[in-house]
Amino acid sequence: MNEPMSAYGLWSLVIINSVVFIVFAYTFFKPQTTRDWRSFGAFSAFLVALFTEMYGFPLTIYFMSGWLQSRYPNVDWFSHDAGHLLEMIFGWEANPHFGPFHILSFAFIAGGFMVISNAWYVLYKAQRAKSLATTGPYSYVRHPQYVGFIMVMFGFLLQWPTILTLLMFPVLVWMYIRLARQEEREAIADFGDAYRQYAVRVPGFFPRISRLTGAPT
Repeated sequence: MNEPMSAYGLWSLVIINSVVFIVFAYTFFKPQTTRDWRSFGAFSAFLVALFTEMYGFPLTIYFMSGWLQSRYPNVDWFSHDAGHLLEMIFGWEANPHFGPFHILSFAFIAGGFMVISNAWYVLYKAQRAKSLATTGPYSYVRHPQYVGFIMVMFGFLLQWPTILTLLMFPVLVWMYIRLARQEEREAIADFGDAYRQYAVRVPGFFPRISRLTGAPT
């Protein structure tokens, strides 16, 4: 009776992984303001929900077990590997950790943390100089740290999608957009036309293709 749950119920791993990734993200983001802590707290909640299903209780697998078993009868859906739903559904028969979705997820996660780290360094220098941050990641988008958090969360969704994190993802993106708009109002109050001109040149969340390729604008 307990065999299906052998891959789960590992609450120590839930705690360890949550703490490790939250501390890891903290070292990249280094929240200082109330707004920083709000965005970081939402990201941390996403990670806790993710690792709870990854190692604790597979709510998504239980909820979808009837449909999954009828469509994919040869898969042991209560094994840990089956939690990589995209790899299983698309028929990746080898180790799911080397599947295309898993590899792509690592690219998004690593890239997101790099964006967050580089953006924090540029912003920190600009704040100390009481100037506008426009270099590094800020020359591509106006809100690179939020873009980084979204990239990391999207990467985890590719790796281990769950009902709860799929529901949380658009809510968190909406929250980050609202926080970004609030930051922009404050930046206009502080820098006036300098920020308005910067906002005309640089998009908010999606970098221009010409900027990524280095083509002349």
